[in-house]
Amino acid sequence: MTAKYSPLSSIEIHGPIPAHLARSVIEEALRNAILDGRLPCGTAIRQQALAELFGVSRMPVREALRQLEAQGLLQVVQNKGAVVAPLIEDNSLETYELRFLLEAQALRLSVPLLNEEDLEAASGYIEALEAEIDFAKIGTLNRLFHEALYRKAPNKKLLALIKDGLVEEERFLRFNLEQMNLGRLSQDDHRALLSHARAGDVEGCIAELELHLQRAIEAITQYLSSQKPKQP
Repeated sequence: MTAKYSPLSSIEIHGPIPAHLARSVIEEALRNAILDGRLPCGTAIRQQALAELFGVSRMPVREALRQLEAQGLLQVVQNKGAVVAPLIEDNSLETYELRFLLEAQALRLSVPLLNEEDLEAASGYIEALEAEIDFAKIGTLNRLFHEALYRKAPNKKLLALIKDGLVEEERFLRFNLEQMNLGRLSQDDHRALLSHARAGDVEGCIAELELHLQRAIEAITQYLSSQKPKQP
């Protein structure tokens, strides 16, 4: 009799996991599997199956699932438990409006504190984005570029909220850049952001960020429109 396939079989475990690292290891393994499509939208994630797979109790599993839910990668559905969330939802436009408020504040706090090492790191991500053709890697590099500009903000809770939004966008970018006919991302917006940051021009950074996110909102709107059933 053929064994029933489990989506979790795509996750590799390398030896026993120390108890104090269990939550973070499980969270990272699941996040990577969701981001690269090994765990598709709608896949049910069972706590007991995860606990057995990782050889841990259900407590770190629950904590990891809560973190992934906060990042928009999982949803809790009645009678199904945790399932992998859709790539994009109808409330995503509201999410982008909130992202602007959060990321604008991060720029206000971080830009005055950025040093040459921080700015060179951001520049390096732009160069990598210019050369990259793998859409999965483009999504990651896009997130890392933005995080490089926000990293000096002293409000760690603010940065955690921003990272959740960037992770959600990373997943959308990975799977939809090609389908949306966007091709390789233009880095003009990123270069303008970096230029204002180098000059210590906080308000210029914020204005450029608003334009940058508005372009993303337009792409999301186009995508959502394309997903609606056509009228007969």
